[in-house]
Amino acid sequence: MNTEIKSTTATEKRMPLIGITMGDPAGIGAEIAVKAMLCPEVEGICRPVIIGDANAVADAIRFTGLKGREKSISKISEAAFEPGTVNVLDLKNVDMGGLIYGKVQPSAGRAAFEYIKRGIELALEGSIDAVVTGPIHKEALNQAGYDYSGHTEIFADLTDTSDYAMMLVDQGMRVVHVTTHVSLRKACDLVKRNRVLTVIRLAHDAMQALGIETPRIGVAGLNPHSGEHGLFGDEEIRQIIPAIKDAQALGIIAEGPVPPDTLFAKTRSGQYDIAIAMYHDQGHIPLKTVGFTCDPETGKWSSVSGVNVTLGLPIIRTSVDHGVAFGKAGKGIANPESMVQAIQMAVELAKKRIH
Repeated sequence: MNTEIKSTTATEKRMPLIGITMGDPAGIGAEIAVKAMLCPEVEGICRPVIIGDANAVADAIRFTGLKGREKSISKISEAAFEPGTVNVLDLKNVDMGGLIYGKVQPSAGRAAFEYIKRGIELALEGSIDAVVTGPIHKEALNQAGYDYSGHTEIFADLTDTSDYAMMLVDQGMRVVHVTTHVSLRKACDLVKRNRVLTVIRLAHDAMQALGIETPRIGVAGLNPHSGEHGLFGDEEIRQIIPAIKDAQALGIIAEGPVPPDTLFAKTRSGQYDIAIAMYHDQGHIPLKTVGFTCDPETGKWSSVSGVNVTLGLPIIRTSVDHGVAFGKAGKGIANPESMVQAIQMAVELAKKRIH
């Protein structure tokens, strides 16, 4: 009996320790984190800890009706990984009496930033193996005085990372973005040879980290028909094609520019392992078309799958691929599917890094 107990303990210690930032307290972050942590798909693969507020997590357990209990801890070493226990690294920064679910509030934006900052610190010092982020509200974040356009930029800044990119993953589809949270007009100006090459290299390295030794990378054009030899724009000729040739000179299997209206269908069918999108919506639309399903009768989302991964960081960061869903906040009806997938992806990446 003693041998069996020791064996189980050793196995648990080998499972990655995942920090899940709670996200905006006024949104669905606490709810989906709790739902994910209490499901078998997560309990059996990692040691999860919510980085957030214990009172907010307790409220999420209450209004979801789940059979779990929050455990407030002040440091990671105090976590108890027992069935039904939701460990919360408690920053004690939410006034539940003043919190209004579904509303933009500076206090909620400040709390969300503090969770992210603490998660990054823990990952950098090696106390956790990966960070999985819950959804934040960019307006609340900015009202709190944090001038960031999103999670990706926060992680890059606080880890002092200059070369980074957003990768979206769902159902075999993988897309990395050259530009993200900027205007479309500015995005066109940011599609430069060096940046495109950097993103191709980050995509290549990410695929190898996921076990694809010689990944095939499809690179989108910026313009319709990839510019049609300069007829609809010359960014392909001046910036994208030279970057692809640079990547090929490094031994990377990169093709393009592939017309954007066919690239993602080719990627989904398996012709490419990963696609490079030039701007936010070019990459997000095909991924969310694959992963998001809306009931035509009720207008409610029946599926919100997909994972967001930040490439180029010194730490592992994955995230849900949806927002705070203020319309569902505090009601116990949020879908944890994307959070479960984000945790699973973090575990997969952490295991490869650990071993």
